[in-house]
Amino acid sequence: MIVLKKIRELDIVSGASNTRPMHLSAASGLVCLDTIMYVVADDELHLGVFSAGDCRPGNLIRISDGVLPDSKAERKRKKPDFEALTLIPPDGEFPHGALLVIGSGSRPNRRSGILLRLDQHGVVCGSPRKVELSFILDPLREEFPSTNIEGAVVVGHELRLFQRGNKRHVDNAIIRYPLAPVIDAIVAGCGNPMVPSSIDRLDLGSIQGVPFCFTDAAALPNGNMVFSAVAEDTADAYRDGSCIGAAIGMIDDSGCLLSIDQLERPYKVEGIHARLDDDCIELLLVTDADNPDIPATLFSATIDR
Repeated sequence: MIVLKKIRELDIVSGASNTRPMHLSAASGLVCLDTIMYVVADDELHLGVFSAGDCRPGNLIRISDGVLPDSKAERKRKKPDFEALTLIPPDGEFPHGALLVIGSGSRPNRRSGILLRLDQHGVVCGSPRKVELSFILDPLREEFPSTNIEGAVVVGHELRLFQRGNKRHVDNAIIRYPLAPVIDAIVAGCGNPMVPSSIDRLDLGSIQGVPFCFTDAAALPNGNMVFSAVAEDTADAYRDGSCIGAAIGMIDDSGCLLSIDQLERPYKVEGIHARLDDDCIELLLVTDADNPDIPATLFSATIDR
């Protein structure tokens, strides 16, 4: 069993509107850059920005126009469902790198993303840019009964997306694309449909008849990937269910499952960051409370390499 240590709740200086709580509740992706921690939430139009060195309330960066309804059902129907957040490494187009937010793809209004450039200090600079991701997400409908992208990592020259399964369709998979043409299409603002270079399907096991399914992932320097998974009692990619188990695992660069260990409690972990420290991997994890009145929580944990 993996033991998590609570660090803080994801409270913010000001809410996204006068009627919204002053916290993020549905944290779904996490990227840490030195002293800055970025958190995307699947029911928000903002990116959370927190200090990695203290527990001061975070700030919000608006990343998408519009206003989401406060009603949970209506908000769920209209949200862009930003589920994945990954770092694009520096190159000619992005001298200091960029953040890429990716929608789940589970519905037509969830197939877009947001591109945010970074400065030399890892701070978001310039205006967020909405990007159309149908060119990589639409072709997945031929591979999966229900597309549901929950995580993304860049490893070397590849973009790897993590498809989350469910109780009816246990379709956990790592979907690989060559990074350069994906970035070229995003920068150009259009792209022809692109089929993955490969798809690795994985069985993560189950608990009480409910399968463990991907919720996020982080890359290690050697190409291996650390992932979070939960056993959520739901039969599709849209409806939430009770979380009866959670786990952290490791997959090697070729896509083979190396390990998976349950958390001591079924926290619904949906965002993960990993850092090597000698013979250990230091983790930061954020949760989705599935309740707008309950703040998401930041946890830490340590696992052996």
